[in-house]
Amino acid sequence: MRRVINKVMVELLQGDITDLATDAIVNAAGESLQLGGGVAGAIRRRGGPAIQHECNDIGGTPVGTAVITTGGNLKARYVIHAVGPRWGEGEEDQKLASAVQNSLKLADAKGLRSIAFPAISTGIFGFPKERAAKVILSATIEYLNQVKTSLRRIVFCLFDPASFKIFQDAFNEFTVLQKR
Repeated sequence: MRRVINKVMVELLQGDITDLATDAIVNAAGESLQLGGGVAGAIRRRGGPAIQHECNDIGGTPVGTAVITTGGNLKARYVIHAVGPRWGEGEEDQKLASAVQNSLKLADAKGLRSIAFPAISTGIFGFPKERAAKVILSATIEYLNQVKTSLRRIVFCLFDPASFKIFQDAFNEFTVLQKR
């Protein structure tokens, strides 16, 4: 499923984000930037120790922000580590939107042409997937409507069929509203 929004191809895929050959993939990171389980664990296993070493050198970053490292052995050249909120900590929607938009800003600062996002904060951080899908997609569309970007392709890569369906429904809702 794909749509062009302000000259940027925005698409949904079901699969493993670590298999994508985009310029950058986004890691659903924790503040300490320790690559443990979930998406971060998959990135650590596939990308090798260099990514964690770079994260250790950075030291950490607050919720709602993002930092960038190389992609190690991944097909992607870079990993953008976006720190989303834990459900129940307060101001979750705002913090998640900020993490998404800060990831897009980092991609633009590097002049990247493509980026892939997972469902940030929906794993062990407990953010409800339906709500996260709407926040992540609306933050992306808002960014594309306000900023001249170097990006030409933004991918939302969902690992399982249920998450893909949730993002697909939210994506359809937003793109219908965009056409009005």
